[in-house]
Amino acid sequence: MRYVIVCVIKGKAGDFNNNLRKELFNKFKAKSSKLPAHFTIKAPFEHDKGISDLIKVLEDFSENEKGEVFKIDGYDHFDDRVIYMKVAMSDEAKNLHDKLIDTISKIPYIEFDKNDGKDKTFHVTLASKKLKSIFSKVWEYIQKYPCEFNCSFNNVTIYKWEEGTWKVYREFTL
Repeated sequence: MRYVIVCVIKGKAGDFNNNLRKELFNKFKAKSSKLPAHFTIKAPFEHDKGISDLIKVLEDFSENEKGEVFKIDGYDHFDDRVIYMKVAMSDEAKNLHDKLIDTISKIPYIEFDKNDGKDKTFHVTLASKKLKSIFSKVWEYIQKYPCEFNCSFNNVTIYKWEEGTWKVYREFTL
């Protein structure tokens, strides 16, 4: 089974991201993730046995921690491969994230690397597939939309890959 662990971005910022991604696809055929607006906690991983131990760890974590605020402020990109909304984590949200990474790291089949561990570049993707040839047009286009939001790191959501798409497997509210 294939899983991914994210924080779903809800409210105005999530709606903005989801709508702009659709607009970029319709206008430029710029593709993105099949997930809703989110920042990644643990990139997709494979595990063929049950994940009840992960569920238990996340239940305990969500019962003992509270959500923290962060900002989305502007746009950035990874070369000409990915365009995203910049996440500016508050110290409190970053500490919560790092505590969560430490907690999840205790699960034997979960391994973090530099792209999804504590030192990742927090971002909410707008376009990431087949972008190179249209990068400049997409980058220029998004600049007309102000991108500044107050957000909350208030959930940890597991998605499971089923029937060619990501489906919510379990959501934990902080």
